[in-house]
Amino acid sequence: MAVDIRRIIRLAILGLCAFTHPVHGQEVTPPPSNIPAVVDQDQTISAYQLGSGDKVRLRVYNEETLSGEYEVDGTGSLSVPLIGAVPVAGKSVQEVITAITSALRSGGFMLNPSVSMEVLLYRPFYVLGEVKQPGRYPYVSNMSALNAVALAGGFTYRANRRKVSISRAGNSSGKERKVLVTEPIMPGDVIRVGQRIF
Repeated sequence: MAVDIRRIIRLAILGLCAFTHPVHGQEVTPPPSNIPAVVDQDQTISAYQLGSGDKVRLRVYNEETLSGEYEVDGTGSLSVPLIGAVPVAGKSVQEVITAITSALRSGGFMLNPSVSMEVLLYRPFYVLGEVKQPGRYPYVSNMSALNAVALAGGFTYRANRRKVSISRAGNSSGKERKVLVTEPIMPGDVIRVGQRIF
């Protein structure tokens, strides 16, 4: 029986919002019900930059030996027959297609290569801090920070629901930025839930 991951996420979020948790005689207010749990991030994903752990399918017309599934290795490269290691970290799918096409042409392997590529599996994201099950989770499109927290078992009783930050993969500064729970997340993101002051 197929499992609908989006339905599971929505049910988990409903479960989080359906009750309040008493802490030291106080009542913790759940997130407002008008916060959208699922966000539209198609435009963000279209500009997605590849990184280590992503898995792609490469198609080169009439070249079965080059076509296939590849994983971006720890150095941020794809190892493609004939042309070798192709640096892809920080590049969009279209930029990688252009690079592979150029390498096949300039290397004298093909006069007019027809190349296409799609992302099969995005690298995981991470949820840390005041959640019940911190760790790494498989990325699913159209997820928000609240969805990520729900997958990680929800907030702990010590969590500050207003202190959620994200460190975005590919951000050279590596700095975390404070976000709302409606913030879209991307593959490789590190979501951290802070602790509230008692």
